[in-house]
Amino acid sequence: MRKITKETYINWYQDMLFWRKFEDKLAALYIQQKIRGFLHLYNGQEAVLAGALHVMGENDKMITAYRNHVQPIGLGVDAKRVMAELLGKDTGTSHGLGGSMHIFSPEHNFYGGHGIVGGQIPLGAGLAFADKYFERNGVTLTYFGDGAARQGSLHETFNMAINWKLPVVFICENNGYAMGTSVERTANHEDIWKLGLGYEMPCGPVDGMNPVKVAEAMYEAMERARRGEGPTLLEMKTYRYRGHSMSDAQKYRTKSEVEEYKKIDPITQVLDIIKEKNYATEDEIKQWNQEVKDKVEDCQKFAEESPFPDTQLLYDVVYEQEDYPFLKHR
Repeated sequence: MRKITKETYINWYQDMLFWRKFEDKLAALYIQQKIRGFLHLYNGQEAVLAGALHVMGENDKMITAYRNHVQPIGLGVDAKRVMAELLGKDTGTSHGLGGSMHIFSPEHNFYGGHGIVGGQIPLGAGLAFADKYFERNGVTLTYFGDGAARQGSLHETFNMAINWKLPVVFICENNGYAMGTSVERTANHEDIWKLGLGYEMPCGPVDGMNPVKVAEAMYEAMERARRGEGPTLLEMKTYRYRGHSMSDAQKYRTKSEVEEYKKIDPITQVLDIIKEKNYATEDEIKQWNQEVKDKVEDCQKFAEESPFPDTQLLYDVVYEQEDYPFLKHR
């Protein structure tokens, strides 16, 4: 695994802070009704992505559910285009036709963004099967939530993946609740990682609030896959600071519970290390914060000033795709 250095911590802080502020801006735009439909935010879970990106290679892929705005940004997709997509604009990643739940960019090895709960789990195994078949030395990171862990397709996929030794890492982002149902109410035990035991699949829990712990566990699992030893199930113990979606009243948890988890905020943890090790001055940190703020504002300006797609596009993409190659490649 690449060393975790001063530069790593600085990049983690800048990236995670941008992702947090980007999501905060989306929440504000949603309240203004500039974003329609559903909106699921990643606040609190940033370490899961930051740690994974540290160990991913150029042939590795990522697929996830509908809490999917910042993952493509981390993989290199222009954040302006992601925000434009959420506002339904023609400059978006899918010309405004996908929206919040369906960000998609295969050229950056990001395969969605899926609105069907658990629907991405077998698709992730399918991507891994293709990599193995074509000997591409890639590993597919397949993310799903604790709610999706109860889908029957998960078990079918686990059985096939371990039987065929597919190069896939299954990552459950366990943020404590599905839409509003706690993990303890959905099964006889709360340890989702134990689902791997029934398939003799390597599995285990990970501190999903710490990017270092995430990177270490992900690296081990990905190297195992590259050696041809098959899949791993990792349960990232994390927490979301906002509701399941913007329409979630969050009556199933107390404010004090949320505040307790904010004491281990992944962004704060990284910033504390930066300060403790004197990796940056207070002035430098203030400058980073301002740069993040400016970058988010640039995204908003780009998205709001972009045009909506022409109505004709709705008909063209249904009946004829030759003039719209983005539908085939994005």
